[in-house]
Amino acid sequence: MKAGIVGLPNVGKSTLFNCLSNAKAQSANFPFCTIEPNIGVVNVPDPRLEKLEALVSPERVVPATVEIVDIAGLVKGASKGEGLGNQFLGNIRETDAILHVLRCFDNDNVVHVDGSVDPIRDKETIDMELQLKDLETVEKKLDKVKRAAKTGNKEAQKEEAVLLKLKEGLEAGTSVRAIAVEKDARKEYVNPLQFITDKPVMYVCNVDEESAVNGNSYVEKVRNAVAQEEAAILVLAVGTEADITELVTYEERQMFLEDMGLDEPGSAKLIRGAYKLLNLETYFTAGEKEVRAWTIPIGATAPQAAGVIHTDFEKGFIRAEVISYADYVSYGSEQKVKEAGKMRVEGKDYIVQDGDVMHFRFNV
Repeated sequence: MKAGIVGLPNVGKSTLFNCLSNAKAQSANFPFCTIEPNIGVVNVPDPRLEKLEALVSPERVVPATVEIVDIAGLVKGASKGEGLGNQFLGNIRETDAILHVLRCFDNDNVVHVDGSVDPIRDKETIDMELQLKDLETVEKKLDKVKRAAKTGNKEAQKEEAVLLKLKEGLEAGTSVRAIAVEKDARKEYVNPLQFITDKPVMYVCNVDEESAVNGNSYVEKVRNAVAQEEAAILVLAVGTEADITELVTYEERQMFLEDMGLDEPGSAKLIRGAYKLLNLETYFTAGEKEVRAWTIPIGATAPQAAGVIHTDFEKGFIRAEVISYADYVSYGSEQKVKEAGKMRVEGKDYIVQDGDVMHFRFNV
């Protein structure tokens, strides 16, 4: 699963990407510095993993990961191929969620592509280009569906009604995710078209160091502008986060954070936020060889969770032995959990809960 970092040129996308991953995207003070999308596999910070490590003392620990893609900056006219528009839109279509970086700081030394700082204008520029591209997708699909609908095809008539609703919304400047479509119709007619503006979004307000804790007037404008959207907002001093990642020791980083009034790097909150945005959760396996966090979609069944380890585990699934994370920590070991009768045996219909510690029994 991939989350794509998007925004206008020079808003801090590549600097943020560098904070999040070990891959070092080039970061410079001019547009289109990131031409090929950089991809980083980022560990998901999870204190539960550290606690399990302390209890089990395994040979190794493997955290959950999420892919972050740094995509070239977009400009007005991208939907028509301006700048790196076609490439940008192709790259963003391949992601599962959007991290939309908005510049919310003043700095005369960092050029703004439009000459002044205005995060709402910047947001609207990106939104409009993405909406125009989605409108193009709707119109192409409508041309095909209308012909079938005219023949009296009931299914085509239903699809046409949904597509016309999307067309009307997009023309009015509304993203697909915010257009009210019945759940079944969305699944049937909307999801297969993979609209860019239907992807879940988090707005990352890039602020100066002084605004890292409480935000600023730019952030308030963003909050007001997106109040009607189902979107997360994160305030992040990206330049300062970059400075933190340069510090060698954990102690130095913690002192820096304390001086700023923060309890953890904002980048950690962003990674967890991206994980949530992608509708993902974690279950664990814990043994002497390895303590590991496994990534599954929220709502996954026990066999589906087993399949993440190996497809044979899903095919030959017999049962899952499950311990809740809270019980594991409370009793201190798997053996003590068993003695207390707190280990559960679950079948094929079990919906895995975030934090479950699991063993799978299978036969192939």
